[in-house]
Amino acid sequence: MSHQLPDVQASRPDVSVGLSQVGVTGVDKLVKVDRGDPRPWVFMAEFSVFVDLPGERKGIDMSRNMEVIDEVLEAATREEAYRIEDVCGDAAERLLAKHDYTTTAEIEMTAELAAREDTPASGRETQSTFTVVASAVADEDGTREEIGAEVTGMTVCPCSQGMSESRAREKLDDLGVDDEVAEEFLDAVPQPGHSQRGHATLTFTADGTPDVDLLDVIDTARDSMSARIYNYAKRPDEDHMTYEAHMDAKFVEDCVRALAEDVVETYDHLDDDVVVHMKQSNDESIHQHNAHAEREITMGTLREELAR
Repeated sequence: MSHQLPDVQASRPDVSVGLSQVGVTGVDKLVKVDRGDPRPWVFMAEFSVFVDLPGERKGIDMSRNMEVIDEVLEAATREEAYRIEDVCGDAAERLLAKHDYTTTAEIEMTAELAAREDTPASGRETQSTFTVVASAVADEDGTREEIGAEVTGMTVCPCSQGMSESRAREKLDDLGVDDEVAEEFLDAVPQPGHSQRGHATLTFTADGTPDVDLLDVIDTARDSMSARIYNYAKRPDEDHMTYEAHMDAKFVEDCVRALAEDVVETYDHLDDDVVVHMKQSNDESIHQHNAHAEREITMGTLREELAR
């Protein structure tokens, strides 16, 4: 005769303190997203799954969390069309429904997306990779979803470049070059500055699904830095990237502000309560530290700030 196993998770803990996030991280799942193209996007995605836990309960039903993830992702691979953020939203809503003791369920996802493109000068086909960021939070008020991406590019320090330009101007003067000619030369041939590999992150969060296209978000983030970079490059491409980057030198702060300006111009259809998160981190080449700047703000407030 079988005996009923005790439900230890449902017992009262020794310390009755509620927890805002309890769950699992590092769950790898294959996700297929049909965008209407002949070939769907296929991601190896990493998920984190959380619910809140009241103080009178010892633990969550961990196996139930995994059951929900499996159910949702299996459904996502069978459906004809899915937004990545909707996969997270669906999972969060299912998770909330399956845990009667929780008030909030959260799903976070990151995945690598590979996209084909041509190099900027030689026109050779290559692939570039981007990190897709998606999440969802479900509670009694509804579901908020986030979608965005982290991309890599190149930046050049304006301060370093300014010092090089000053030295070049002095040398041109010593050589007897006319001031007007010297300025014309310096305008056309940017002077060296120390460069960084930059990492730009742009995400949008809204009630329901943010009305943005992931590829547009990727383009906006890539264009916020001094220059785009590519996995494959011939010599003309290297020259193009170096020249473009030095013609548009930017501090880490400039990158976030460029993002802000482009977001308001590109996504003017978004409601004022949509939250945009803009972040830039640069791997410094001549320092042992890195540079960082970010801003999280509603579209309405961002529009007001830029209109001043």
